[in-house]
Formats: sequence, structure tokens, C-alpha cells
Amino acid sequence: MQQHFSLADCDVMGFDLDHTLCRYHLPQSARLIYDSFAQYLVAEKGYDKDLLTLAPDSLDFCCKGLVLDTEEGDFLKLAEDGTVLRASHGTKSMTSEEVLETYGRREWKHFNTVSGMVSRSAKYYLYDNYFDLPGALLCARAVDSLNQHDGQKKYDFWKDMVAAIQHNYKISAFKEDCGVYFPEVKNHPDKYLQRCPESVKKWLKQLKSAGKILLLITSSHSDYCRLLCEYILGNDFEEYFDIVITNALKPGFFSHTPNQRPFRTLENDEEQEALLSLDKPGWYSQGNAIQLYELLKKMTGKLDPKVVYFGDSMHSDIFPAHHYSNWETVFILEELLGDKVTVPAETESEPLEKKGKYEGDQPKAPYFVSKQWGSFFMDRLPGLESAEETFVRTWSCKCISTYSTIAIPTLEAIADLPLDYRFTRFSSNSSATAGYYPSPPRALLPNEESVTMK
Repeated sequence: MQQHFSLADCDVMGFDLDHTLCRYHLPQSARLIYDSFAQYLVAEKGYDKDLLTLAPDSLDFCCKGLVLDTEEGDFLKLAEDGTVLRASHGTKSMTSEEVLETYGRREWKHFNTVSGMVSRSAKYYLYDNYFDLPGALLCARAVDSLNQHDGQKKYDFWKDMVAAIQHNYKISAFKEDCGVYFPEVKNHPDKYLQRCPESVKKWLKQLKSAGKILLLITSSHSDYCRLLCEYILGNDFEEYFDIVITNALKPGFFSHTPNQRPFRTLENDEEQEALLSLDKPGWYSQGNAIQLYELLKKMTGKLDPKVVYFGDSMHSDIFPAHHYSNWETVFILEELLGDKVTVPAETESEPLEKKGKYEGDQPKAPYFVSKQWGSFFMDRLPGLESAEETFVRTWSCKCISTYSTIAIPTLEAIADLPLDYRFTRFSSNSSATAGYYPSPPRALLPNEESVTMK
């Protein structure tokens, strides 16, 4: 495989919506998501009212890449080989000694299935995107509360959490003003949503005028998608895309066959009968990557059109697009903003306005680097105080270089680059930091360049 990747070589550009094209004000949206689940657990399932109050710094607990063991009530941060780097029981961190005593230096019992990323399980849950993360804090606090009142050893809160998620995010919730989440975003979009930067809107238009086919593929339902797109792009948002696919139910969109997941047309945001094939551009619901690709062949007149997909969820976007569809993937990782950017020597030749772009871009989010969980990318192996420290990559970090072509903090980071800009792609024979643009996270750089980790 060649070492470089260029958008100019791609025929089709696909975009996820939430946290990719549409960025949120994270502190506000995290609190709203937390509240929407907590109110349901308290009102409908009889959980402790204390869950409704949130200490200002408690969102620090939220860190992408955590895995919840639903039966034990433990949250785990995994190394690339599946061993446990850090853990907490509920919100309470375990010491290095406790981690070693409980989990040892062996692969975590469910690592084989979690790392296959194909199946979900009732025994664990992987937190890999900003929509899920506030739920991690709520689950951890539910464990604290159950311990306090019942002294439980095995937990069954997970079914209630799933019910809370379904109640707030179900397909009809937007239309029915049901739950807490949708009514609030509808009434105060400016509080939660960031408008798309002009540079990104201009870039989308440039891609289109360069003859690229643009897709929007989102698991959000059509009515919520329309609200977001009108707010971030304007009332003419449909002109940016050739094909819009809502309620795509990713990762199933990539893994399911046409009979399992046919496309449906929409009328007034209601899904209509299943289509036998996808014949023309337009707005559709559900569907599958196989029939979409057949349409893309027709539209491009190529037997093997090259597709790149931009998304923020490893589980729903990046892994399945890479694994099932063999698409190029661009991972949107806002955690890259949480690092003061260092400009590597090889980019010195770039124009100054590019280099300076991120210098002042300080994170405005509540949790880029969690104090409790440390770096998303690297961590030290738990050991006895006297042992020499060994740093290893996290499992989340390994997934990035395995399944993404490149990783960027936001679309804005690449919007001003020429279309034929050559990115160095992640590959097994290049350095672990090769595919990050505009620069790698500091935690991955050799120690003298890196920040010491607490």
C-alpha cells in the first residue's frame, strides 16, 4: 500500500453528522445528555434522587475508550494487548496495587470480543463517542449509590440504562417531544450546536465542484438531522450533498446485507416501504453499504469508485467502513485539540497561516484529558512504586492506527489544504504517529519532547 493518501484520488466523500460535520458545545451537551438519562432513572426506575445533582468537576470522569464491565460495576482503561491499565469501581479509582490484584497482567476476560468490535454484549459496554460518554458517569454513580444502599456485589442497572437511552433517543422522540434531550436541543440549538465554519462550507462546495460525490450518512433520524443541518449549514443544506441517508443504524449499515437492511424512502419524516434497489441520488432512510456502492458505481461510471468516510466513532464509523466496505477512513478525534500542538520539523515548509492555525486553539471541552483516566493515547503499566515506569499505547490508540487512514481533530483542520495535499497514512511499516494531522498527540512523542504524564 502506498504511503500517502490524498482526497484528490477519492471519487466519493462520505460524512457522519454528529460530532463530525456538526460539532457540539461539549460541556453543555454532556450535561444535557447526563440529565436526560438521570431523570429517567429517578422518575421511572426509582433510583436515588442524588443522581440528579452533578458536581462541577465530575464530568472529568468521562473519557473516551473506557469499557464498563456491567456485571462488576467496574470501568477499565485497556492497553493494546488487552491488559488493564487503570480501573475504577463506580467512580472510585482503584490503586495500581488493586488493579494488579484484581486483573493481573493478563488479557481482560472479554477483550477478545470487545477487540473484534463486531458484537455488542450485555456484559460490557464500550464508551467511544460523546453521545455515550455522560452515561458512563451516570452508570458509575449508580454503582456508588447501589453500594451505599445495598452493598451489592453483582449489578443489574444496565437494563435500566438501556431503557433510558431508548426513551430519549427513540425514533419518534423528536416528533413527540418525548424525553429531555430532543425538546431541549430544539428549543435552544445555539446552546448546544456550533455552526459549521465558513472554511468547511467552502471546502464542501469545492469538493462538489471538483466532481466529487458527497454523502451524508447518519444514524440520527431525519427530523433531527434536518434541525442540525439547517442550524449548522443553512436552509440550503441539501445542496451540499448528493445522497443523504438518515437512521442508518451504523455499524449495521456496513455489516448487513440488502435483505437484512433495505433502504426506505421518507414522506414527512415517516419511513415508507422497502426499496429493492437504490437507483438514484436523494434522501433515504436505513439501507446498507452494498446497494449504496452499486449506485456509486453508476454515478461515477467506475467499476471500483474510491470512497473516503469521515466519522468520530471507532465502533460505528471507522472500524465498519474499513472492515466491511474497505473504504478509506478519516477519524475525527477532538482529543487531538487537548494537546498543545507541537509542529514537527517536516511541516516547517508549510505556509505560516497553516502552521499557526492551532497554536491558540485551546480546548473548550470539559474532558480532553481526564485527570482521573489520563491520556487517551498512552499510559504507564500499573506496577509497584519502585519499579521502573513502562509506558504503553492504549487499546483505543492502537485501533486508530489499525483502522483509520488518517486522524484529524476537526474538519476545519484540513479545509484550507489543497485537494491534492498528500497526507502520510497510518500503516504497519510507518511510525506510530504517522497518520495524525496536523501533528501527533504529545503523549506519543519520545519522552524528551513529550509532556510528563501525571
